[in-house]
Amino acid sequence: MANLFTRIKNTVLADINEVLDQKEKKNPITLLNQYLRECEAETEKVRKLLERQYQLKEEFTREFNQAQEVAIKRKRQAEIATKAGETELYVFAANEQAQYEERASRLKATLDQTVQQLAELERKYEEMKHKLKDMHIRRMELMGRENVTRANNRMNKVLDNHAYSNESYSRFQEIESYLDRLEHQVNSSYYRNTIDARIAQLEKEMKKEETHSIS
Repeated sequence: MANLFTRIKNTVLADINEVLDQKEKKNPITLLNQYLRECEAETEKVRKLLERQYQLKEEFTREFNQAQEVAIKRKRQAEIATKAGETELYVFAANEQAQYEERASRLKATLDQTVQQLAELERKYEEMKHKLKDMHIRRMELMGRENVTRANNRMNKVLDNHAYSNESYSRFQEIESYLDRLEHQVNSSYYRNTIDARIAQLEKEMKKEETHSIS
Protein backbone atom coordinates (compact mmCIF):
# COMPACT_ATOMS: atom_id res chain seq x y z
CA MET A 1 0.00 0.00 0.00
CA ALA A 2 2.84 2.37 0.84
CA ASN A 3 4.47 1.68 -2.50
CA LEU A 4 1.17 2.39 -4.24
CA PHE A 5 0.85 5.76 -2.54
CA THR A 6 4.47 6.54 -3.41
CA ARG A 7 3.88 5.76 -7.09
CA ILE A 8 0.72 7.88 -7.11
CA LYS A 9 2.60 10.75 -5.46
CA ASN A 10 5.48 10.52 -7.95
CA THR A 11 3.03 10.41 -10.86
CA VAL A 12 1.19 13.51 -9.62
CA LEU A 13 4.47 15.38 -9.07
CA ALA A 14 5.67 14.41 -12.54
CA ASP A 15 2.41 15.72 -14.05
CA ILE A 16 2.72 18.97 -12.12
CA ASN A 17 6.33 19.43 -13.20
CA GLU A 18 5.36 18.79 -16.81
CA VAL A 19 2.59 21.38 -16.60
CA LEU A 20 5.01 23.89 -15.06
CA ASP A 21 7.58 23.18 -17.78
CA GLN A 22 4.98 23.78 -20.50
CA LYS A 23 3.82 26.93 -18.75
CA GLU A 24 7.38 28.20 -18.50
CA LYS A 25 7.92 27.60 -22.22
CA LYS A 26 4.73 29.50 -23.08
CA ASN A 27 5.20 32.44 -20.72
CA PRO A 28 8.30 32.46 -18.49
CA ILE A 29 7.30 35.79 -16.92
CA THR A 30 4.04 34.28 -15.64
CA LEU A 31 6.00 31.51 -13.94
CA LEU A 32 8.48 34.05 -12.58
CA ASN A 33 5.58 36.01 -11.09
CA GLN A 34 4.42 32.83 -9.39
CA TYR A 35 7.92 32.26 -7.98
CA LEU A 36 8.00 35.86 -6.77
CA ARG A 37 4.68 35.49 -4.95
CA GLU A 38 5.91 32.31 -3.27
CA CYS A 39 9.21 33.96 -2.26
CA GLU A 40 7.38 37.00 -0.92
CA ALA A 41 5.15 34.73 1.16
CA GLU A 42 8.16 32.84 2.54
CA THR A 43 9.99 36.09 3.27
CA GLU A 44 6.96 37.37 5.18
CA LYS A 45 6.88 34.15 7.23
CA VAL A 46 10.58 34.57 8.09
CA ARG A 47 9.94 38.19 9.07
CA LYS A 48 7.25 37.08 11.53
CA LEU A 49 9.56 34.40 12.95
CA LEU A 50 12.26 37.04 13.30
CA GLU A 51 9.88 39.29 15.22
CA ARG A 52 9.01 36.36 17.48
CA GLN A 53 12.71 35.71 18.09
CA TYR A 54 13.16 39.36 19.10
CA GLN A 55 10.31 38.97 21.57
CA LEU A 56 11.84 35.79 22.99
CA LYS A 57 15.18 37.55 23.38
CA GLU A 58 13.51 40.34 25.34
CA GLU A 59 11.64 37.81 27.50
CA PHE A 60 14.81 35.81 28.23
CA THR A 61 16.69 39.03 29.01
CA ARG A 62 13.98 40.16 31.41
CA GLU A 63 13.85 36.77 33.17
CA PHE A 64 17.66 36.61 33.41
CA ASN A 65 17.93 40.09 34.90
CA GLN A 66 15.15 39.33 37.35
CA ALA A 67 16.75 36.02 38.47
CA GLN A 68 20.16 37.68 38.81
CA GLU A 69 18.73 40.52 40.91
CA VAL A 70 16.91 38.14 43.25
CA ALA A 71 20.04 35.96 43.59
CA ILE A 72 22.09 39.01 44.61
CA LYS A 73 19.32 40.09 46.99
CA ARG A 74 19.14 36.63 48.62
CA LYS A 75 22.95 36.53 48.99
CA ARG A 76 22.91 39.81 50.86
CA GLN A 77 20.02 38.61 53.03
CA ALA A 78 21.89 35.37 53.82
CA GLU A 79 24.92 37.39 54.95
CA ILE A 80 22.71 39.55 57.18
CA ALA A 81 21.02 36.46 58.66
CA THR A 82 24.44 34.91 59.39
CA LYS A 83 25.62 38.00 61.20
CA ALA A 84 22.38 38.13 63.14
CA GLY A 85 22.63 34.46 64.09
CA GLU A 86 19.34 33.63 62.39
CA THR A 87 20.13 30.15 61.15
CA GLU A 88 16.66 29.41 59.75
CA LEU A 89 16.57 32.67 57.78
CA TYR A 90 20.09 32.02 56.57
CA VAL A 91 19.19 28.54 55.28
CA PHE A 92 16.11 29.87 53.48
CA ALA A 93 18.01 32.80 51.90
CA ALA A 94 20.95 30.61 50.93
CA ASN A 95 18.68 28.04 49.25
CA GLU A 96 16.85 30.82 47.38
CA GLN A 97 20.19 32.30 46.33
CA ALA A 98 21.34 28.94 44.92
CA GLN A 99 18.11 28.38 43.03
CA TYR A 100 18.08 31.86 41.48
CA GLU A 101 21.78 31.62 40.60
CA GLU A 102 21.17 28.29 38.88
CA ARG A 103 18.16 29.77 37.06
CA ALA A 104 20.14 32.85 36.03
CA SER A 105 22.95 30.61 34.72
CA ARG A 106 20.50 28.55 32.67
CA LEU A 107 18.76 31.67 31.36
CA LYS A 108 22.13 33.23 30.45
CA ALA A 109 23.04 30.18 28.35
CA THR A 110 19.63 30.23 26.66
CA LEU A 111 19.89 33.96 26.09
CA ASP A 112 23.33 33.63 24.49
CA GLN A 113 22.00 30.89 22.22
CA THR A 114 18.98 33.02 21.34
CA VAL A 115 21.20 35.97 20.43
CA GLN A 116 23.30 33.75 18.15
CA GLN A 117 20.20 32.31 16.50
CA LEU A 118 18.78 35.79 16.09
CA ALA A 119 21.94 36.99 14.36
CA GLU A 120 21.79 34.01 11.98
CA LEU A 121 18.12 34.63 11.25
CA GLU A 122 18.83 38.30 10.57
CA ARG A 123 21.61 37.37 8.16
CA LYS A 124 19.43 34.89 6.28
CA TYR A 125 16.47 37.30 6.27
CA GLU A 126 18.60 40.05 4.72
CA GLU A 127 19.88 37.54 2.17
CA MET A 128 16.31 36.57 1.30
CA LYS A 129 15.35 40.22 0.85
CA HIS A 130 18.31 40.81 -1.46
CA LYS A 131 17.43 37.76 -3.55
CA LEU A 132 13.81 38.85 -3.70
CA LYS A 133 14.87 42.32 -4.84
CA ASP A 134 17.14 40.77 -7.49
CA MET A 135 14.23 38.67 -8.72
CA HIS A 136 12.05 41.79 -9.02
CA ILE A 137 14.78 43.50 -11.03
CA ARG A 138 15.18 40.38 -13.15
CA ARG A 139 11.45 40.39 -13.83
CA MET A 140 11.57 44.03 -14.96
CA GLU A 141 14.47 43.19 -17.25
CA LEU A 142 12.56 40.27 -18.77
CA MET A 143 9.43 42.39 -19.15
CA GLY A 144 11.48 45.05 -20.93
CA ARG A 145 12.96 42.47 -23.29
CA GLU A 146 9.55 40.94 -23.92
CA ASN A 147 8.06 44.37 -24.65
CA VAL A 148 10.83 45.23 -27.11
CA THR A 149 10.49 41.84 -28.81
CA ARG A 150 6.75 42.25 -29.23
CA ALA A 151 7.17 45.80 -30.53
CA ASN A 152 9.81 44.67 -33.03
CA ASN A 153 7.62 41.80 -34.18
CA ARG A 154 4.71 44.16 -34.82
CA MET A 155 6.90 46.65 -36.66
CA ASN A 156 8.54 43.89 -38.71
CA LYS A 157 5.11 42.58 -39.60
CA VAL A 158 4.17 45.97 -41.03
CA LEU A 159 7.52 46.65 -42.70
CA ASP A 160 8.38 43.19 -44.02
CA ASN A 161 5.01 41.65 -44.80
CA HIS A 162 4.33 42.56 -48.44
CA ALA A 163 0.74 41.40 -48.32
CA TYR A 164 0.07 43.57 -45.28
CA SER A 165 1.94 46.49 -46.85
CA ASN A 166 0.09 46.12 -50.18
CA GLU A 167 -3.21 45.96 -48.35
CA SER A 168 -2.37 49.12 -46.43
CA TYR A 169 -1.16 50.86 -49.60
CA SER A 170 -4.34 49.84 -51.45
CA ARG A 171 -6.41 51.24 -48.60
CA PHE A 172 -4.55 54.55 -48.79
CA GLN A 173 -5.21 54.65 -52.53
CA GLU A 174 -8.92 54.13 -51.96
CA ILE A 175 -8.98 57.01 -49.48
CA GLU A 176 -7.07 59.30 -51.86
CA SER A 177 -9.43 58.43 -54.75
CA TYR A 178 -12.43 59.15 -52.55
CA LEU A 179 -10.99 62.53 -51.55
CA ASP A 180 -10.29 63.35 -55.23
CA ARG A 181 -13.87 62.53 -56.18
CA LEU A 182 -15.22 64.54 -53.30
CA GLU A 183 -13.04 67.51 -54.24
CA HIS A 184 -14.19 67.27 -57.88
CA GLN A 185 -17.83 67.24 -56.82
CA VAL A 186 -17.34 70.27 -54.60
CA ASN A 187 -15.51 72.17 -57.35
CA SER A 188 -18.11 71.22 -59.97
CA SER A 189 -20.91 72.36 -57.71
CA TYR A 190 -19.08 75.61 -57.05
CA TYR A 191 -18.45 76.27 -60.73
CA ARG A 192 -22.01 75.33 -61.63
CA ASN A 193 -23.46 77.66 -59.06
CA THR A 194 -21.09 80.40 -60.16
CA ILE A 195 -22.07 79.99 -63.85
CA ASP A 196 -25.78 79.93 -63.01
CA ALA A 197 -25.48 83.13 -61.03
CA ARG A 198 -23.43 84.80 -63.77
CA ILE A 199 -25.92 83.84 -66.53
CA ALA A 200 -28.85 85.02 -64.43
CA GLN A 201 -27.10 88.35 -63.94
CA LEU A 202 -26.43 88.67 -67.67
CA GLU A 203 -30.06 87.90 -68.50
CA LYS A 204 -31.21 90.51 -66.04
CA GLU A 205 -28.91 93.15 -67.55
CA MET A 206 -30.03 92.29 -71.11
CA LYS A 207 -33.69 92.72 -70.18
CA LYS A 208 -32.94 96.15 -68.75
CA GLU A 209 -31.19 97.20 -71.96
CA GLU A 210 -34.10 96.01 -74.06
CA THR A 211 -36.53 97.98 -71.95
CA HIS A 212 -34.50 101.17 -72.33
CA SER A 213 -34.28 100.69 -76.11
CA ILE A 214 -38.07 100.40 -76.52
CA SER A 215 -38.60 103.50 -74.47
